[in-house]
Amino acid sequence: MPSNAQLIDGVALSRQLRTEVATRATALKARGITPGLAVVLVGENAASQVYVRNKVKACQESGLHSVLEQYPVSTPEDTLLARIDALNRDPAIHGILVQLPLPAHIDAQKVIEAISPAKDVDGFHVSSAGALMVGQAGFWPCTPYGCMKMLESIGYELKGKHAVVIGRSNIVGKPMALMLLQKNATVTICHSATVDLKAMTLQADVIVAAVGKLNVLTADMVKPGAVVIDVGMNRNAQGKLCGDVDFDGVRQVASHITPVPGGVGPMTITMLLVNTLEAAEKVALAA
Repeated sequence: MPSNAQLIDGVALSRQLRTEVATRATALKARGITPGLAVVLVGENAASQVYVRNKVKACQESGLHSVLEQYPVSTPEDTLLARIDALNRDPAIHGILVQLPLPAHIDAQKVIEAISPAKDVDGFHVSSAGALMVGQAGFWPCTPYGCMKMLESIGYELKGKHAVVIGRSNIVGKPMALMLLQKNATVTICHSATVDLKAMTLQADVIVAAVGKLNVLTADMVKPGAVVIDVGMNRNAQGKLCGDVDFDGVRQVASHITPVPGGVGPMTITMLLVNTLEAAEKVALAA
C-alpha cells in the first residue's frame, strides 16, 4: 500500500503550460494578432474580485492582452447584454469571460448564451457543452480541462479504468465525466442523492471530488493506489484553505493526489489562457 501519495503539482504544471502559451502568443503577435481576453465583473463579490485580478494578471504575464470591465451591482441585465454584444463584435477580443455568480436580477444563463461560441473561453455556452457531449472540437470548461491535463502529466492511461466523479455541476462534474468518457474510462457520477458513496468510490481507479464540501472523501473510501483529484475549495474550522478530500488521510492510501491550495486552482486559470490563445489562433487561421 502506498505510504505517501505522489503530489500532482498544479503550480509547476501551470508554469510549464503558461510558458508554452507565451511562446505561441509571441508567434501570433508576429502576425499582427495579440490574443485578447475581456473579463466582465458585476458587483462587489470579494472572492470574485480576487479571481478576476488573478486572471488578468495571468494574461499579462503570458503575453495576452486583457481588459477588465467592472460594473456596479445595480447594472441592468440589458446593459450587460448590450456590452457582451459589443465585445462579440470587437476584433481585438478573442475570449469573453463573465465572472459568476451574477447579481440575482440578472439571468446568468441568458448572459452566457449571449457570448459568441467562438469567444466562449469558459466553455459554458450550450454550444460548447453540446460539442463536448458529441465529441466535436470546442472550448472545454477550464477546471475539468485542467484536471485532465494533470492526469496527462503523470502519464495516466484512462482507458478501461473506473473513474468516479463526485459532483454533477455544469461547471465541473458533468463536463469532467464527459472528458473522462472521451478517454475511454468507465465513469460513475455521484451526487447528494447517491445512496452509498463509499461503495462507489472504493471501486474507483480515479476519483474527482468536486462538491465544495469538507472531507467528503476520507481514507476509508479510497482503494489503495487510486488517483485522487481534489477540485474543492473550502475553509476548515481554523480558517485554513482546504479541499473536499481529507488530504492527510487519503494521501496514505492513494498513489497520486492533488493538494489544495496549489493543485487544480492554478490549472483553472492556465486553461483559460490556453482557450483564449486557441480562440485567437482560430481567427489567425481564418484570416
